[in-house]
Amino acid sequence: MQIYIDGEFFSEQEAKISVFDHGLLYGDGVFEGIRFYNGKVFCCDEHLERLYHSARAILLEIPLEVEELKRALLETVQRNQLSDGYVRLIITRGKGSLGLNPKSCPKPTVIIIVSTVALYPKESYEKGLVVITCATRRVAPGALSPMIKSLNYLNNVMARLEAVHAGADEGLLLNEQGFIAECTADNIFIIKKEIVMTPPASSGALAGISRAVACRLALDMGLEVKEVAMTCYDVYTADECFLTGTAAEIVPVISLDHRKIGSGQPGPITKELMKRFLELTTKD
Repeated sequence: MQIYIDGEFFSEQEAKISVFDHGLLYGDGVFEGIRFYNGKVFCCDEHLERLYHSARAILLEIPLEVEELKRALLETVQRNQLSDGYVRLIITRGKGSLGLNPKSCPKPTVIIIVSTVALYPKESYEKGLVVITCATRRVAPGALSPMIKSLNYLNNVMARLEAVHAGADEGLLLNEQGFIAECTADNIFIIKKEIVMTPPASSGALAGISRAVACRLALDMGLEVKEVAMTCYDVYTADECFLTGTAAEIVPVISLDHRKIGSGQPGPITKELMKRFLELTTKD
């Protein structure tokens, strides 16, 4: 494995950052998870745009122009000689003092890791996920915008631990008002009477790249797509439910909090969206 750090490539054993890096000490940084299929990076420009927007929002100056970073990303993918895989692109505040002050960090750290990824087992795509609603609430947008993909994912980690301890495949996060935000690693969609619905960013949902792709695919199928503030009741009474994410792609959900969703099996619209997403990622 070849890992890019600040313009150089290192083996996994040799790749190192300082213990004084504020990304490690305080979660001060941003990242993107990006997929590539058959050697081609999927939605590369969209991911890079979101990365630079996240960095701008936290006053973090990425030390490379967009095209320079894109070339570094593509070279890292090529050097690792994987046909299909996952890229973790990380920008930290960089090495600084033990204090919180970002001004002590003169230069951000740029890291690009290429590996394989499987967020859910294969059978989850065939049978669907079992999901629970977590007691852990989504960080309020007034505290930290959900649009920022920061390195601090403890909120999501605590929710995932709830799901694991409950024997569920995934956990659903609500905001402080009780509206659905997203799952621990994915955006959530429901389908009711052939209308595809997903929570808006104002509810605490990340503007996911795969979320946008799923919306486009649904529109291409002639379906109506809406951003709607939703509660658990809306999921309980939905005809179908699915999640989207870079690592997950599109994966069906068959129950929430022990309530069967629809027939309790992956629904026909979800299956068609999964099929179309696969076709999109495997086309020449």
